[in-house]
Amino acid sequence: MNPLTWLQGRWSVPAVSAVLIAASYAMAQTANPQLWADALMIAAAVVAGVPVLVKAWRALTAKIVGIDLLVSVAAIGAVLVGNYWEAAAVTFLFAIGHSLESATLNRTRAALAELIAVAPDVAVVMRDGQQVEVPASEVAQGESVLVKNGARVPVDGVVSGGTGALDEASITGESMPVEKMSGDQVFAGTISTGGFLQVTATGVGADTTLARIIHRVEEAQEAKARTQDFMDRFSAWYTPAIIVLAVVVGLITADIVLALTLLVIACPGALVISIPVSIVAGIGRGAKDGVLIKGGEFLETSAKIDVVAVDKTGTLTEGRPRLTDVVALHPDIDESEVLRMAARAEAGSEHPLARPILEAAAEAGLPVLGLPSHTEPVPGKGIVASLDGHRIAVGNLPLIEAENHDGHDMDEAHEVVAQLASAGRTPMLVSCDGRVIGVVAVADRVRDDAPEMVARLHAAGVQKVVMMTGDIEPVGRAVAARVGIDEVLAGLLPEEKLRAVEDLQRQGHVVAMVGDGVNDAPALATADIGVAMGAAGTGVAIETADIALMKDDLLKLPEAVSLARRTVNNMRQNIVVALGTVAVLVAGVLFGGVTMAVGMLVHEVSVLVVIGNAMRLLRRRADGRRVGQQAAQLPEASSIRASVSRMSSPRGPRGVTTPDSLR
Repeated sequence: MNPLTWLQGRWSVPAVSAVLIAASYAMAQTANPQLWADALMIAAAVVAGVPVLVKAWRALTAKIVGIDLLVSVAAIGAVLVGNYWEAAAVTFLFAIGHSLESATLNRTRAALAELIAVAPDVAVVMRDGQQVEVPASEVAQGESVLVKNGARVPVDGVVSGGTGALDEASITGESMPVEKMSGDQVFAGTISTGGFLQVTATGVGADTTLARIIHRVEEAQEAKARTQDFMDRFSAWYTPAIIVLAVVVGLITADIVLALTLLVIACPGALVISIPVSIVAGIGRGAKDGVLIKGGEFLETSAKIDVVAVDKTGTLTEGRPRLTDVVALHPDIDESEVLRMAARAEAGSEHPLARPILEAAAEAGLPVLGLPSHTEPVPGKGIVASLDGHRIAVGNLPLIEAENHDGHDMDEAHEVVAQLASAGRTPMLVSCDGRVIGVVAVADRVRDDAPEMVARLHAAGVQKVVMMTGDIEPVGRAVAARVGIDEVLAGLLPEEKLRAVEDLQRQGHVVAMVGDGVNDAPALATADIGVAMGAAGTGVAIETADIALMKDDLLKLPEAVSLARRTVNNMRQNIVVALGTVAVLVAGVLFGGVTMAVGMLVHEVSVLVVIGNAMRLLRRRADGRRVGQQAAQLPEASSIRASVSRMSSPRGPRGVTTPDSLR
């Protein structure tokens, strides 16, 4: 580093002060030492003390009595009573401490600096058939951007051509490159590790996921925790109280040096910085791992979470249900006809379970021509449609029982529904003009990491993991048994999920809710902490969720809870160090042995200890061994078919059959 640049930086003041102190000691060895030595020592105090005095004055104009004022009063008083070395030492050590604090605090903000560093400056776009290099901020939405090997992706977009691999660590925290091909989403700031991609821009400049993350982390690191607010109020009273105490001690003992020393050693510097430095480090660590925490208050609340409520579909399961079973319950209608009629009725439905039925019908070659003449969704139950003059209903037992007024043929339907539900499948009955004709069932694959997520939450101190699902109870319990869920609340509508969260809160629990942000929006808003998963590319989730998990990875949830607990523990450790140091120093001053310079040295060391302790949060923790068992997958359809096929009725056996194309 250029010496001039070094001197002009944060170390210039302590460097000049140190030179003057050294010169003072050298001058003390000459024939007439005292005058020049004292002058140089005063100069050292002035060089190091003027910036402190300026800050103290600015604080006073804002009606803030802070640490700088204590140091300024002590230094000026030391000069007036002729303790020039004490004045120089105090201001020099304070300047050294300030420079070290600045350097180490910058390291705690390293995550934000790294995010800003990966923001791309230029982009290569296709314009008029030519490759043109332009500033990344000037790329227009819809333009075709080229991403070559080793280049940073300059925009959010969708791959329109080529294949390659991207390092997405800056967005999701994922350490392994992710393969990309046509139709895949990419994010600004990610790095190509191989291949060539042509990307259609969907988000540029401030509208990219990276820009939202940077904005969110900046706000979060400045947001205060409740404990920090308390400490700020405490410091506002503490500092004036120390001044009054020093005046009283000085008057009682008639020892001005003792009073001034008390001012110095009682500086609450470590106490003031103890909480914000932990928050900055904790939020920074989370951002590097793809966990965005909204701010200090939410981080502190997350550390108290003792109940985690999760939605089933799309959270514990993959969110891609498939048709598993078709059962015919009418002597004149076979399984193919049951599936075809269900698909035709669902053709006009927006329900998530309509898609697997329609896809299965298409795979089986069953035509679904046109839409029903009338479609009536029944919230929480299913759908009723008019087809070729017939009334077709597809839904749960309450819906079909309402359609089947005389209860005819419902006994066998109940048995089939019970067997399918106990196997973890979601059964839907199909009726035509009030007569039950069959059952179709869909199932969603349980995520492989769901059991480990639950086990890690328990290991992190969460007492209970609750599943809240709109599915029927047997299906919910079947999934819960495979995953290790503690409690199942099934058959819930969105407003009922909200009431369930409120009930848990009334019981004294601190509740985190994990959901898809649509059906679960009321519960997410009511919970103490709302968690959005897979938030990368979802601007609303990044801006509004209390915790946004950038990657759709269940194990990020216990990671976030663990980080919050470690950060709050770190804050408490820092408070103990800060208060303990002040208590020991005050005792040392009052009972003798601690000088002003020694007090300031110990004080600055305590500040660095607090910062160093917080910086431990920046270290990436080794990924723990897998503590959960792999999820047992849904039973094969054949086992259900075999068990149901043994059922008999006056009409003879009825089997569950799934066409080969659906298996």
